[in-house]
Amino acid sequence: MKSNFKHLILVSALSALSVACAQNDTAVTTVNGKPLSNVVVDFVIKQQEMNQAQNGGTAVKFTAEQRKDLISRMIDMEVLAQDAVKKKLGGKDLETELSLAKTQFLVRAAIKSFKDKNPITDAQAQAEYDKQIATSGNKEYKARHILLDDEAQAKDVIAKLKAGESFESLVKLSKDTGSIEQGGDLGFAMANNYVKPFADALTALKKGESSAEPVKTEYGFHIIELTDIRDATPPAFAETSAQIKESLLGQKLEAYQKELRKAAVIK
Repeated sequence: MKSNFKHLILVSALSALSVACAQNDTAVTTVNGKPLSNVVVDFVIKQQEMNQAQNGGTAVKFTAEQRKDLISRMIDMEVLAQDAVKKKLGGKDLETELSLAKTQFLVRAAIKSFKDKNPITDAQAQAEYDKQIATSGNKEYKARHILLDDEAQAKDVIAKLKAGESFESLVKLSKDTGSIEQGGDLGFAMANNYVKPFADALTALKKGESSAEPVKTEYGFHIIELTDIRDATPPAFAETSAQIKESLLGQKLEAYQKELRKAAVIK
């Protein structure tokens, strides 16, 4: 089993943060008088096993020999770390990096705790699915667009379209690089696949029409042309339930973060 060396370095750098929980634990060994705790070693092993499972592999428990090899490599890193401290390497940059790493670990723990305590039920996902089906109208819309940062430029493009310039000649101005090569074509999609201002403008158009005014979204200003409409067969609930649950949970988490920010004292 290969070790994630970069991860081990981070754990070693953060091991000082584990002192409180490791004080009553037996030391595996000591390096120049500094104990290497069983708590830290077991934590690294657990992370290695979890990473292996998350990357598509089958989690395999560390053998006694692999644990011994891990400890040896952690000793190698500890002597390097102690040498860096002795030579006063890193300075303020190291302190900043450790502080940021601690914040990231805490954020990860907070998000996991929130998600564990606020699961989305099948009933909630089904209700959201039914809502999406009802609002989609069982239609798919084939559109193309030009996306720009500046509203004035977007109005100028609309004026040029009305004057007879082709969509194909103007799409090169779009900042949506993913669709430029397709002439701005976004393919067939249900309206609720798009952000609301875009979806509202799209469904208000007739086939062959383009938006008379720039459509503002969080991404910029769109000029939209509806090229086709067809009946759609929505995916079954079983095919989308996991995605719906993830989306609803993300909305819950975002609302929770906003509550925390609102309650925070920020000067």
